[in-house]
Amino acid sequence: MAACSLFQVSSPCTLNPKTSKSFLRTPRYQSLSIRSCSSSSSAAASATSLSSESSNCHSKHRRPADENIRDEAKRTHTTDNDHGFSAKYVPFNADPSSTESYSLDEIIYRSKSGGLLDVQHDMEALKKFDGKYWKNLFDSRIGKTTWPYGSGVWSKKEWVLPEIDSDHIVSAFEGNSNLFWAERYGKTILGMNDLWVKHCGISHTGSFKDLGMTVLVSQVNRLRKLGKPVVGVGCASTGDTSAALSAYCAAAGIPAIVFLPANRISMAQLVQPIANGAKVISLDTDFDGCMQLIREVTAELPIYLANSLNSLRLEGQKTAAIEILQQFDWEVPDWVIVPGGNLGNIYAFYKGFQMCKELGLVDRIPRMVCAQAQNANPLYLHYKAGWDTEFKPVTAGTTFASAIQIGDPVSIDRAIFALKNCDGIVEEASEEELMDAMSQADLTGMFICPHTGVALAALIKLRNSGVIQPNDRTVVVSTAHGLKFTQSKIDYHSNAIPDMASRFANPPIEVKADFGAVMDVLQKRVLSEYQ
Repeated sequence: MAACSLFQVSSPCTLNPKTSKSFLRTPRYQSLSIRSCSSSSSAAASATSLSSESSNCHSKHRRPADENIRDEAKRTHTTDNDHGFSAKYVPFNADPSSTESYSLDEIIYRSKSGGLLDVQHDMEALKKFDGKYWKNLFDSRIGKTTWPYGSGVWSKKEWVLPEIDSDHIVSAFEGNSNLFWAERYGKTILGMNDLWVKHCGISHTGSFKDLGMTVLVSQVNRLRKLGKPVVGVGCASTGDTSAALSAYCAAAGIPAIVFLPANRISMAQLVQPIANGAKVISLDTDFDGCMQLIREVTAELPIYLANSLNSLRLEGQKTAAIEILQQFDWEVPDWVIVPGGNLGNIYAFYKGFQMCKELGLVDRIPRMVCAQAQNANPLYLHYKAGWDTEFKPVTAGTTFASAIQIGDPVSIDRAIFALKNCDGIVEEASEEELMDAMSQADLTGMFICPHTGVALAALIKLRNSGVIQPNDRTVVVSTAHGLKFTQSKIDYHSNAIPDMASRFANPPIEVKADFGAVMDVLQKRVLSEYQ
């Protein structure tokens, strides 16, 4: 159906006071010494080393004019991994007696049994430093240009890829995204005064996928420097993964190969990998079909698999959870709601929160909600049937939340594990519910993607049922920028979506260029609403 004439254009498709204090105060880390670390003398030596990594943030002398920040980092950090931290691949949720493990420098995606892998950190080494130490260290790096710690991901380098040389890191200083107080939406629609939206879509390529891709591409860059047989990096995608992969590969000069389902992603998403020089292969199948093909291809060719089957991506994505705690001055919210498709993100957030608890930065973790589109809801159906029943994939139907249009999620086991361990919930949203929620949010000053609409629709249901209380501090994770999905917004506000009421549509009002006609419209359509 035709959109409203004004839309017929040539186109593709405030912080909490505690947060302000946390971000604007002079970092306490300037005076940090061994006092912030309850450890032995050997650990104290490592603490001194870690302190030196951040000391450049407070240097009074500008670096030489012919030296860039990467060169400066190499000059000042003579030993990039002198703290003894390490990480390795292990089978996901393995029996404690398992001894199976792999170096992160190995090209491997599955365990011997065919199960998922997880990145396991040497927690005993990390525990040599207390929670106060880690909080001060992470807070001291916010907003700096010191390589690579200005990134919201790499500011937690010791918890992400502790052994990678900083010179191998590929970063766009991603992360550090806005935590938006949704004051009007919360008060007028939900009766809540502590609702927040974590705008992960305010990132380099417009989605949270940048957080994981900087880690994966950095490791690939390292592997290539080590002479490993990696010709390029490939992924199957419903849009945002391909954009992130293409951008980071382009920055590193690494070939990117993208498998996309034909005619199932927005033009704004499609143009991103094309513009960044990726080899884009459009396939007459859905995401699950693309995923199967890329797995077969990467098993035969020296192309590194970049989908969330690869657990490296989750190490970057978990930093958004740590960032939320930072922005609340290390206070834990009651609820965190995350849209779910391939389901790696729900586990990544859980892992970030759990690491903070285990290492003494917080004393609990929030309850989490995974929100799914009703047309692609295998986790929701499994949750409603009881976790102990056998999981059954579905054939995903078309949804405006195209990035989560996945019927056979790779990270199903990870998601179930995370939700069981945080007393989590799974909720779903119909197409009309998610589009209405998205549009209501936009009408209160946001400009969100349909996937965030799914999360907000889930919040509305849980609020109406009394599961989430009026004073519960709640964070909704917004996964992508609304500008990637303008066509869906145009169709909604033009009342061009079949069988959808579009209750909150706000189409332009066509008026003759005449003073009287304009005054008449203003009296009837504007002033009358405020009388």
